[in-house]
Amino acid sequence: MKKILFRKILFDCLKFFLLSIIGISAIVWVFQAVNYLDIMVEDGRNYWVYFKYTILNFPKIISKIFPFAMFLSFFYIISKYENNNELVIFWSHGVSKLELMHFFMKASFILMLMQIIILAIVVPKTQDMARSILRNSDINFFDDFLKPKKFNDIIKGVTIFTEKKDSDGTLRNIYIKKITGTSDFEITFSKSGIIKNINNRQILVLYDGQNLKGKNNNLDSFSFSKSDFNLSNLESNTTTYKKTQENSSIDLINCYLSLNSKNKKNIETFKVENCSLANLSNILAELYKRIIVPLYIPLLMLSSLILFLISKEKRNYIKLKILLFLIGFFIIIFSETTLRFVQGNFIQNIKLIIIPFFLMLISYLIIIYSFNINYRKIIK
Repeated sequence: MKKILFRKILFDCLKFFLLSIIGISAIVWVFQAVNYLDIMVEDGRNYWVYFKYTILNFPKIISKIFPFAMFLSFFYIISKYENNNELVIFWSHGVSKLELMHFFMKASFILMLMQIIILAIVVPKTQDMARSILRNSDINFFDDFLKPKKFNDIIKGVTIFTEKKDSDGTLRNIYIKKITGTSDFEITFSKSGIIKNINNRQILVLYDGQNLKGKNNNLDSFSFSKSDFNLSNLESNTTTYKKTQENSSIDLINCYLSLNSKNKKNIETFKVENCSLANLSNILAELYKRIIVPLYIPLLMLSSLILFLISKEKRNYIKLKILLFLIGFFIIIFSETTLRFVQGNFIQNIKLIIIPFFLMLISYLIIIYSFNINYRKIIK
């Protein structure tokens, strides 16, 4: 009977947890997807690139919502069971509050491992895949980002200005500056131009203009009645390098170990693009976020389990529930703010690492004391 009761309350908690994390994440994803429209509109990417990029950012959103959704779900279901007198069924069947607390704590450790897997494996992989999509995609919709009376510098090394854009797509009074080297440049003026698709290549056809080319401190110029400016082989200014948070956890650990070893000759062979002492604090902060921050999940579970100690018959029951909810909310905020205090030395970060363990132990002992159970008997 105990197993059936445990499965029932756990099923209710997990069902509400899945519904809340998917629902909240979907809402956040929709709002974020609207912001990502800039990738397609201003950067000239096509719809398929936009769709894949936004979908691959969904695991990151889930990892952010995970702690709050977990705490909200267990807090709500336990409160619901207490308000409906369903917890009495547990006590009448010989289930002690301590047994139920240990059952929930085991579940919290499983959820903690899930969060570590998401943060340490899934999120870096999907973020790297999303960045690779931008890195390997082409700029397709040049008409979308070439706005009149604006210096359009989305293309790497190229600035395009047009005074007017007709309804048929014709550009008027065009200025193009292209950087071809450290001190080399190419400037083109044209009275008009239009973007055409020729042999699956997008070409900006310019009419009645002049070209000025600077190379090795020499200037050359020529006039033209028609000239083609190839847009197909140009790159976007969108950040395409691999950021620290997009590297796998194994690569970050290997990078850290190499930076702290005497032999640093193999650092350049790592996939971490910014594997340097200057970036060491960011590397440790990323590892801390993936491995240590999820350790606060059992602490969140303990804060919700305090509800077992509170009877709805108490006059200040509502106030105590609000206080417990605020405590859980504070734990989530505190776990995220500790990232700011991560330093570039592992020894200096030990105090941050032991904080969740210390708070967990203190909370557990307080609950045990409140149950009026001899702690030495539990150890035995």
